[in-house]
Amino acid sequence: MTSMVVETETCALRAWVESRVIFLELTDGRIIGFPADRFRILRAASNDELKKVTLELNGYALRWEELDEDITVKGVVAGHFQLPLPEKAA
Repeated sequence: MTSMVVETETCALRAWVESRVIFLELTDGRIIGFPADRFRILRAASNDELKKVTLELNGYALRWEELDEDITVKGVVAGHFQLPLPEKAA
């Protein structure tokens, strides 16, 4: 008997924003979050603009229509961000 393993790409069931952190509930049960400041356009966005995130492409992408910004769930899960973490104040 031969068994076949099929890898599927994780996608999001829902997305929301709290205190400038974008959270994703993933199909594999995880909930992950990342700071909006890790992306140039999101860093400049107001709190109200950030909260208008929607899921697109059956949960494979995040979309902010007013900001014309799209981010893939795959990229977020892999830790691919545009900007480094800010340095902590000493």
